Amino acid sequence: MARKLLTLLALIGATLFPVGISATGPAQAAPFKVLGFYYGTNDLAHISFVKEANPWLARAAQENGFTYEATTDWNRLNTLTPSQAQVVIFLDDLPSGTQRAGFQRYMEAGGAWLGFHVSAFTQNANEWSWYHNTFLGKGNFVNNTWGPTTATLKVETRSHPSTLRLPEKFTSSVSEWYSWSRDLRTNPDIQVLASVDPSSFPLGTDPNQQWRSGYYPIMWTNKNYKMIYANFGHNAMDYANNRPLSSTFASATQNTFLIDSLLWLGGGGTPQPQPDWKTVTNRGNGKCVDARSAGLANGTVIQQYSCNGTTAQNFRAVATTDGYSRLEYRNDPAKVLDVSDVSTADGAGIHLWDYVGGANQQWRVTTGTDGYSTLTARHSGKCLSAVGSTDGVQLVQATCTGSAAQSFRIG
Repeated sequence: MARKLLTLLALIGATLFPVGISATGPAQAAPFKVLGFYYGTNDLAHISFVKEANPWLARAAQENGFTYEATTDWNRLNTLTPSQAQVVIFLDDLPSGTQRAGFQRYMEAGGAWLGFHVSAFTQNANEWSWYHNTFLGKGNFVNNTWGPTTATLKVETRSHPSTLRLPEKFTSSVSEWYSWSRDLRTNPDIQVLASVDPSSFPLGTDPNQQWRSGYYPIMWTNKNYKMIYANFGHNAMDYANNRPLSSTFASATQNTFLIDSLLWLGGGGTPQPQPDWKTVTNRGNGKCVDARSAGLANGTVIQQYSCNGTTAQNFRAVATTDGYSRLEYRNDPAKVLDVSDVSTADGAGIHLWDYVGGANQQWRVTTGTDGYSTLTARHSGKCLSAVGSTDGVQLVQATCTGSAAQSFRIG
């Protein structure tokens, strides 16, 4: 199906939301600065990640009240202080020489850090023991999965500010995954945030480089520092043609983790837990908003159907900006209610699609004193509408009239 993708960013912000489907987002505080370090010269997969990470982070900064600067001058770590940059990111490498002592001073002075994938790689942890053994706690690289794939991640710590809005399990973006010589579970300073769920096994497409069992932490923090490490940031690549085959920012849930991690690290606000899942019932016909056949694929029709209490009829709103929200689907929270083909026409159908920040994927909910709500598409200004009363009829957008067909009870 031909589509126009408007952007590759999940917009997550704190906005006022009316009664009914409640949307919660990070509570904003004072602006802070994030400084990202990278080389962008080693391994096409890492270069691909850097090329998409820097604009993604710049956009995320604009949307979430902080500033972002990217630099290849790692020597700035020699004298960097937390007052100059509240958060440091290592995108595709780690410091060397005198930069290492500078980074340690920065962290011990109260700085904050987010590291991706290869920033933890080493086969000689004792060369910089403070970083690899004390700060990250993981020792040496042992092996990796191949080729790069998604993984089902199990959230182990639900109370940390970076994970408050995550489900118990979610599908990551594609990456190559690393294992380590030290068991992080035995280190009292380390708090594992998420690990590979056993349902992911075998993980990797090469039988000689698969994980078939075991415990593999993916995101964690050290309680003695303000830091988070995330073991993703390696895109799948067509190496022969230098063509990326995946995006590290393809998982909306993973993006939520990154935004909330940065807000916590920078002191820019603590996110609230995700809202509860709700049913959405049409006033005119008494039917529920429903994903046809409990589908998970892009393009799954959103229809009206007799209310039956299944998860195919459960949705929740997560705030984007300016009073709008994306309406996530319980069976796959990365998918949302989407107006087909970004159409502005009356009668355009509603279906599920991966959330990419499009205005056709965002809705304003206006709730009246009678407890019923209208849902207005951001891109068109048109209302979500039922059509007749027959089970299985696709919902559409239509010019707002205030009719019962455009009125829904959420709860």
